[in-house]
Amino acid sequence: MRNLLPLFLDLAGRDVLLVGGGPVAAAKLRQLLAARARVRVVSPLVLAEIDRLGRSDRVDIVRRAFQSPDLDGVWLVVAAATPDVNRSVAAAAEARRIFVNAVDDPENATAYLSGVVRRDDVTIAISTGGDAPGLTSLVREALDAVLPRDLHEWVRTARDQRAGWRRDHVPMNARKPLLLRALNDLYPMPVERERNATSSRVPWLSGPEDSWL
Repeated sequence: MRNLLPLFLDLAGRDVLLVGGGPVAAAKLRQLLAARARVRVVSPLVLAEIDRLGRSDRVDIVRRAFQSPDLDGVWLVVAAATPDVNRSVAAAAEARRIFVNAVDDPENATAYLSGVVRRDDVTIAISTGGDAPGLTSLVREALDAVLPRDLHEWVRTARDQRAGWRRDHVPMNARKPLLLRALNDLYPMPVERERNATSSRVPWLSGPEDSWL
């Protein structure tokens, strides 16, 4: 079992190397462009979709085999080629202390692109350490199904509450109950139900990893 550190990267305007030109590489290229990264694709052959995306000013396509100097100046490398090529990419990246995501090849990976749910301004990532991508996909679909349709109202409420807390110097340990109360106020209860209510109306998770920064 890998003890992974969940981490969100800001790749906007940063250089990423993508090795491979097939369907998997095309999917990863779409993800990287959605993150507004600058992507260099290195592969002897590329799909028409990659060629089309390569017309963007944030994509550079190099039609040849991977070479170690391709890693110069990159923040992240995604290896979406054959296992042999992925191993070469991983070895070169390790020597340069660059994290590498080797698609469906966890043995050659030091970074894992997780299943992602994006709704409004909320991003949830799920990972099984590269060992069970099918389960990652199922958990992602389950989370997407149970998230409230009005999540944008949760985000707006939390943003407004935080501004007030910072203005009024509300201590960190007092903020979660205040936010829970504010979220509950989005869903007024009928009087008869409110008399019998014994618990919070909005379920909330609590754990040492909670961040209110």
